[in-house]
Amino acid sequence: MPARSPGISRRAFVRSAVAIGGASALAACLDRASEDLPQASTDPDALPERQHAWNEYLPTDEHGNDVGLEHNVLLDLEYVGDDIEGDREVVESALRTVERAYERGEGGIGFTLGYSPSYFGRFDDALPESVDLPAPERLAPFEDPALDDSDALLHLASNHGHALMGVEEALTGELDDLNGIAVEEDLSGVLEVVGRRSGFNGEGLPADHQDEIAEIANQEPIDDDAPLWMGFKSGFTHNQASEDRVTIEDGPFAGGTTEHLSKIDLNLRQWYLQDSRDQRVSKMFCPAHAEEGRVEGAGQNLGDSTGIEDCPSAEESASEGVVGHAQKVHRVREGDEPLLLRRDFSSSDGGEAATHFLSLQRSIADFVDTRAAMNGTDLDSATGIRNNNGILQYVDVQRRANYLVPPRSHRSLPRPNPE
Repeated sequence: MPARSPGISRRAFVRSAVAIGGASALAACLDRASEDLPQASTDPDALPERQHAWNEYLPTDEHGNDVGLEHNVLLDLEYVGDDIEGDREVVESALRTVERAYERGEGGIGFTLGYSPSYFGRFDDALPESVDLPAPERLAPFEDPALDDSDALLHLASNHGHALMGVEEALTGELDDLNGIAVEEDLSGVLEVVGRRSGFNGEGLPADHQDEIAEIANQEPIDDDAPLWMGFKSGFTHNQASEDRVTIEDGPFAGGTTEHLSKIDLNLRQWYLQDSRDQRVSKMFCPAHAEEGRVEGAGQNLGDSTGIEDCPSAEESASEGVVGHAQKVHRVREGDEPLLLRRDFSSSDGGEAATHFLSLQRSIADFVDTRAAMNGTDLDSATGIRNNNGILQYVDVQRRANYLVPPRSHRSLPRPNPE
């Protein structure tokens, strides 16, 4: 359990409890909570058909950018039942209990349940052509990630740590009552938890967690307003795909989306202690941003866009020796709109600085194309910018996984062609 020292803020205490998880952490978090619990107020039938329709329920910053929920947990699940038709009703009952207990988004909880190619591989039928869901694979010659094959992924996110932990405990069969709603069914016996990861999202949180990371502890490199480990803001409205853009349009899974999840370790010692701020700005955004002093602090002054459209092309910058991460990714757009909707977050699990890069897209091919642009292999081979190729030398992909996030009507143990 996290220490209950008076010197630990309630906010830090709750984040520590979420990272640990379990009934004891939930009890300690509830005991220390100074806020009222969110009240049950949701009619599941009134919710959008899209599981991933979160944006209208999220807070926004002063520039209108959506702000991700602070506490995040990822649960890897394996199907352990023996009657998929009957088990489907159990799963749906459990999920509807969560929806009745808490409103979606800022005032309660957001969650999605996605299924992997391994899950669908147990059926004789194939997925419809409208769904692009290949098995995960290496996406760069310099990476060697583990390729996840668990059946499903449950993503839980909330600004209320006790709500998130309560949902986790209820779904795993450890609670009989969830915020005043009786828990009649749970996932235990149907979907077994085989892995758990946690993380956080919000201004100042990386600086708060810095002392947990040995390579940068006591170095004070992270700005107090930085929302992510690498010190800069992301999630600008004009650099995010819309929920419409990432939604599958046709077939039985219309209204769903695909989800890619990467676990990425970060080399923060080199990023902060060897590189100057101008070098970091150049590699994250573009050299012009550094030369002209466009980025203040973590970049909140940029408003709702990175402003990469006002930079030289990635090819031009690469020919001069440095190309920015945002410059490269900006090359992959459709109708001037990005292909990915990012809902990633930072983590300090195990004392390591990492990003759980979670993106939604209409097809996994959209993610693959975006990652290829980020790799910038074409730029590197043409100009020899290997060590100045965006942020590549600071990130190490440890795991990859792909999932289909069905619409709510097919979210509970779907068949490949449910209609």
